[in-house]
Amino acid sequence: MESEIEQAPRFTPLLLMGLIIIAIGALFTLDNLGLVEAHRYFRYWPAALILVGVLKVWQSRGGAGAFGGLLFIVAGLWLLGATFHLVTVNVFDLWPLLLVLFGASLVWRGLRGGRRPAATDGHSTVSALAVLGGVHRGNNSRAFRGGDLTAVLGGCEIDLRQAAIDGEAVIDVFAMWGGIEIKVPEDWTVASSVVPILGGFEDQTRPQRGAANHRLIVRGFAIMGGVEVKS
Repeated sequence: MESEIEQAPRFTPLLLMGLIIIAIGALFTLDNLGLVEAHRYFRYWPAALILVGVLKVWQSRGGAGAFGGLLFIVAGLWLLGATFHLVTVNVFDLWPLLLVLFGASLVWRGLRGGRRPAATDGHSTVSALAVLGGVHRGNNSRAFRGGDLTAVLGGCEIDLRQAAIDGEAVIDVFAMWGGIEIKVPEDWTVASSVVPILGGFEDQTRPQRGAANHRLIVRGFAIMGGVEVKS
């Protein structure tokens, strides 16, 4: 007798994108057959961004992914409004908002960082700022508690493979047009609440069994940049 119970498929962003691609292919086919005029429907393409955003907000249940979902929704509504001439402001005129996001992230990390528990040794945290350059650092604390990493048009490479966590540690990250790479021991479990905005987060770790007692939380933003964690 099979012990496994088949789970119902979940409606994920990947599934939604597959359905959107199928719809586009069907629309092109009907256009080639002379049954519809595809160009009349493609002006509604920003609605796909709204659907993706709604799905991300629904799946996040109020978590960090909700912020990224809201950005998709706002972008979709903005582009849809521009298509029907309801919005007259050029989106490229709003690029200084990236500076606002950068400053808000620094303030947010500073406030949250101030609430961390007191350190048990002098180097139990790591802090790095890379602007138009690179930073390479290591840490071998036996009671590592976390830190903050910022990369703007630069890169941060942090080696924590000689460090140890007693319970849980938190690293706040902010990557804008830059990259952050964090190397961790094989017995650490990584939990991410990084919000990628035209960027990405990648967890390449393969935690061993029983690694739940050593948990690293990586949170923050990747704006047109990347954050990578690997063993």
